[in-house]
Amino acid sequence: MLNNKKICVVMPGYNAEHTVQKTYEEIPKDIVDDVILVDDGSSDRTAEVARSLGVHTLVHPKNRGYGGNQKTCYTEALRRGADIVVMVHPDYQYTPKLIPALASCISSGVYDVALGSRILGNTALQGGMPLYKFVANRFLTAVENILVEQKLSEYHTGYRAFSREVLLTLPLEENDDGFVFDNQMLVQAIHFGFRIGEVSCPTRYEDQSSSIGFMKSVRYGFGVLEAAAQLRLARMGLAHPRFLSKNGRKLELEPERAPATREAM
Repeated sequence: MLNNKKICVVMPGYNAEHTVQKTYEEIPKDIVDDVILVDDGSSDRTAEVARSLGVHTLVHPKNRGYGGNQKTCYTEALRRGADIVVMVHPDYQYTPKLIPALASCISSGVYDVALGSRILGNTALQGGMPLYKFVANRFLTAVENILVEQKLSEYHTGYRAFSREVLLTLPLEENDDGFVFDNQMLVQAIHFGFRIGEVSCPTRYEDQSSSIGFMKSVRYGFGVLEAAAQLRLARMGLAHPRFLSKNGRKLELEPERAPATREAM
């Protein structure tokens, strides 16, 4: 716990059997109260390895996509009483050693959302980020900052922390089940007035790190710009997208809602 806040780490997993143990071992157990992994229909032993580590594990019978995986992660964390939820990928791309820093941003009451930025500190390329992804990251972030009137260093990190209030307020069920979910979630947080902080975070791009291909990256880029443009149009009164509506579908915490198989710790 931090400041009497229950900290839950969630790991959206997909074919991560070779890295999930390294990721788990770096999680600071002295402050983390709960660890959850959701296996999104992996073809390897991701779930089996996670269970052997004592991680509370859920399994999607079929692949739901990165966004769909996160919806299950956050729903389960909230059900289990989390006050702060930190998402870290089990592919060991981000170091779990910074979980206390991200969680502290929220437990202190200063921020509602905290991001582990690969851009702050200028270590992204040194960590192996492909040049085309770095250039795309900088371009998309610049355009997004203009459209949504923010000054974040990046919108595309997969290392994030959220307060319980954020996860209960945002209409996350209106978001895409694919990779653009991440950006839609940040756009929603901005739209609903939540405070966003950033922490510098090194990254590792290795053979076993998860990544999306070039064409999926292109589709992701267009989806990112669409989400930001929709917020700008909504502010001008020219659009009323469901994912920005206060009446949009939120995460449901009833037990029958979970689209996954439960495995107890």
